[in-house]
Order: sequence, then C-alpha cells, then structure tokens
Amino acid sequence: MTTPAADSQPYFIAQAIPYVNGRPHVGHALEAVLADAYARFHRQVGDDVFFLSGSDENSLKNVQAAEAMGIPTQELVDRNVQVFQELYAALDLSNDDFIRTSVDPRHIEGAKKIWEAMVAAGDVYTKSYSGLYCVGCEQFYTQDELVEGRCPEHGTVPELVEEANAFFRLSRYQEQLHDLIASDELRIVPKERKNEVLRFIEAGLEDFSISRSRERAHGWGIAVPDDPGQVMYVWVDALSNYITALDYANDGDAFARYWLGSRERVQVIGKGILRFHAIYWPAMLLSAGLPMPTHVVVHGYLKIDGQKMSKSLGNVVDPLAVAGEYGADPLRYYLLRDISPFNDGDFSVDKLLGRYRADLANDLGNLLNRTVSMLQRYRDGVVPGVRPEASEPIEDELVQVIAVASARVNLAMGEYNPQEALAAIWDIVSRANAYVEVTAPWQLAKLEKDGAPAGRLDTVLTALAITLSRIAFLLEPFLPETSRKITDQLGGSSVGAAPTPGQRVAEPKPIFPRFDDA
Repeated sequence: MTTPAADSQPYFIAQAIPYVNGRPHVGHALEAVLADAYARFHRQVGDDVFFLSGSDENSLKNVQAAEAMGIPTQELVDRNVQVFQELYAALDLSNDDFIRTSVDPRHIEGAKKIWEAMVAAGDVYTKSYSGLYCVGCEQFYTQDELVEGRCPEHGTVPELVEEANAFFRLSRYQEQLHDLIASDELRIVPKERKNEVLRFIEAGLEDFSISRSRERAHGWGIAVPDDPGQVMYVWVDALSNYITALDYANDGDAFARYWLGSRERVQVIGKGILRFHAIYWPAMLLSAGLPMPTHVVVHGYLKIDGQKMSKSLGNVVDPLAVAGEYGADPLRYYLLRDISPFNDGDFSVDKLLGRYRADLANDLGNLLNRTVSMLQRYRDGVVPGVRPEASEPIEDELVQVIAVASARVNLAMGEYNPQEALAAIWDIVSRANAYVEVTAPWQLAKLEKDGAPAGRLDTVLTALAITLSRIAFLLEPFLPETSRKITDQLGGSSVGAAPTPGQRVAEPKPIFPRFDDA
C-alpha cells in the first residue's frame, strides 16, 4: 500500500455494510472489489485514502434468521461476520477498517449521538401508524409500490405493522435535497440513478419511522436515547456507520480528517438501497449539521439466468469457493471486466474461465513468460537497456499506446468505470503481443549470432520489460496480486518502477496456470 505524502488530500470511500443473516454471495464480492479498485486507484494517484467496510448486525432479518436456527442472534452475526471478513481477505481487499454495528462501542455511541443531534434540530417526533413492512428490505411500502401485493424486491407479502414509533422529518429537506442532487453537489453515478432519485423526490417526500418497539425487535438493537422501550430502526443505525467508524462519537481525528476535511466522501452501493443512501442519509446529515457524501456510486445486481441473486431465492454463488478454486485476481478481473459497474449483469463460471484463458493466461501471462524467458535465454537474465541508435518508429508507437491507455484509465476511473479502464490496459497488452510478433526477437538473436550488432535485440527486450512494468502499475488497483507477480518476475523493487539496465529478472514461471492442465 502506498504511504500518502504529508500534504496529500484525504479521500473517504465506503462500501455498504451487508446484512449478515447468511453467508456472502458473489454479489457482495462485486461491490467489494469495485470499492477496492476505487480506493487503490486513489492511493496510487497520491490521495490519503480511508476505505471502510463493515457489517449490518442490528436488522430484524438477522434476528429472524437466528431464531429459525435456534441460536442467539449474537452467535449468528458473529459467525457470519467472520465469513465476510474471510471473503474480504480472500479478495485481497485493502480496507482500512471494518465496523461492526452490534458490538463496536464507536458505533453504538456514535449512533446515539447522531440521534440526539436530529432531536436537537427538531426533526424527531413520535406518532402511531400502520404500514406494510418487508423484513427483507427493512422497508415500509405503500400499496401502490407492491407488485400484485408482494414486495418488488423479494416477492414476499409484507406484514402489517401497527405501533407508535419515532419519525424523522424527511419532508423538511425535500427542496434542499432536490437542489443538491440536481446540481451534482451530491453526485449520483450513473446519471440514470440520479434521475431516478430526482423523480422520487419530486413525487413528494414523506416522514419515515426511525425506531421500532423493543418487543418487535425481540430485544435486539441499539436503544433509543431516553426511550428504553424503543430501538433504533435499521436505517439510522446502519447508515451512521460511515461516520461512527471514524470516531464521530468523540469528534476524533479520523472524523475530522476523512469526513469533515475530505474533498470526496464516496459511498459504493447496490441499486436496491439507493433511496436510503441518496435521500434518507443525506437528510439525516443535514439535520445533524454534518457534511453529506459527495458521491453515491450505484451498481446493479448480479443475476443468474436473469434472476437477482439472493440468499432468500436460493440461487447463491459462493465467492469464497470461486476465489479458492480459481484465485482472487481471476474473480476480480471477471467481475470488473465483464460485469457493468452500473447495470445488472449475469454471473457465469464458464464466462469467468473464458476470460481467464483468453485474457489472463494467453494474452498477459504469455507476454510476461515470453519476455522473461527471452531475457534469460538471450541476455542471461539481465535487462540490457535501450540502445537509442538501434530504436525504430515501432518503439515510439508502443510508447504512444501506453500514454493513451494511461490517460484513458485516469478518465475512466474518474467516472468510476473500471470496465473501461481494464479495456484500455488490454490495449497495451494486445499491442505488446503484436510488437513481439513484428520484431521477432528470436530472429534478432539468430542474426546477432551470425554477427549482427546486439543493439536491436537489447532495445526490443528492454522495451518489452518496460511495457510490462507499466502494465503492472496500471493493473495494481484491479489485480493487485498479478501486479506484484509481474513486478517480482521482472526483478523490480516496487510496482511501476521501470526496469533499469543491469536489473536481473527471475526465472520464468506461469502466473496463470491452466486449470485444464492441472
């Protein structure tokens, strides 16, 4: 991980904290690697990044899952949190913290603090009400929002809930939120999601419940200050994790730097929780007198055969198993290259393997293996250095391809689009492979053996090593392990450092073994 300079800009990024009523599915992996790619990219350009992950442990669905298994809720969430943490390690995530909402004192005290701030602003009141509630969504629906009487997300029939709860005055912030989002002061990516949020606001915002009775919560959750008969409704509790992890409760240094002092506060979420992150959460922050997120980056769902992947539907792919069998980087590459960062996509192990064989093993793996092998064979494993007198226009063309692709990567990541960034990097990989075929180093070695000057072969081999070092640098936010392996084989001391004359390369070893050869 790059150590930021003393004068670097703080940059905060967080993925949504998932419910831990079951094991993670590959949709969780998609969001995790998207957020990680953004975080790594910003570290690479010199920002002082704080990347937050965590777990949503106080939801009613966790309670129901534990009761169905006949175990205490704390035991269930402890067990499943461990699996999520194992997944993030298996995916090589670079998160700086992991906040747990049921046990971390920073969160419990911080959630109470923001509640009290909203009370002080006059935005919390109590009323009796009834509504149609979906436990899976942790959300109330109107009759018009249901599809044939069922939740549009889960296909279940909501339960009728009647009780007295605390409410938040969301309606007070309707005009202000609309202006902030329309002007992109709060930028929602992609634009289609921004328009969706604006339409929802224009239809009229209603105040919403922010607590539930301790009885309905089965005793689980964070107690509402000064009202022990109520616990915080999941959205106040869960959404506040983005600042409680920074020690908001104590006005800590991390909160001052990465929230109050950050030029960008980015949240990466799935489209199913857009309303809560783009409307509810900003409104609560406005009420508490705190800065809002600057960006909400919204991805679609991963589907199988056109169906949303979810634990409740039983069509879950285990990302730990996929990463264990094929490796973290092949899974990361498939998710970032094949799946749109903004739209729904279909997950397929067959497609993952197709990308692995074509792009990773054949294109990139063979390029590295051939380059290192030729350096070993023709130059005793030492990078010889470029001979300017032996350079030709084709080297200038390769340099130009690298420059153009690097600019494309920067532009793509500025728009939160790793799919486009990887396509740009693969332009370099393809051009480098074509360069090998056109320059034919094996022919140059034969001519050299027959008495031709050594300069041309030196230049070609060094150009390939330099190109691979640049590929390793550009790949680091997306395929960190691959980036390290390329650097190690080139004998580099750090990712992205251009090979110097006299640098010794390693013995060639395939970095992407062929599974069908195993």
